[in-house]
Amino acid sequence: QVQLVESGGGLVQPGGSLRLSCAASGRFFRINAMGWYRQAPGKERELVAGTHRSGPTDYADSVKGRFTISRDNAKNTVYLQMSSLEPEDTAVYYCNAYIMATSGDYYAYWGQGTQVTVSS
Repeated sequence: QVQLVESGGGLVQPGGSLRLSCAASGRFFRINAMGWYRQAPGKERELVAGTHRSGPTDYADSVKGRFTISRDNAKNTVYLQMSSLEPEDTAVYYCNAYIMATSGDYYAYWGQGTQVTVSS
């Protein structure tokens, strides 16, 4: 059973910073891609940032230049450094991982979500 455990959410003032972490645990062969999505009240879940095992990263236009995604393959962990936060960044942030099982099949997993609130 694979689990994704997120941490680092909270309340921050506009212009502030937060760092989210997501660690994958369990039995699997390899993590191919990891990323962060968010869902604000009344809106659909959207991709914030993603990174492939080989290195390429992708960002939503709304966070480019403010957020940075990184990962530690040895720790099966992905991070999201968020700076210059805006009230519009308020949402539940979800970690996502695309994992190759020992069987060779691929599966997508989600974390439980962590709340980020940007407010003065």
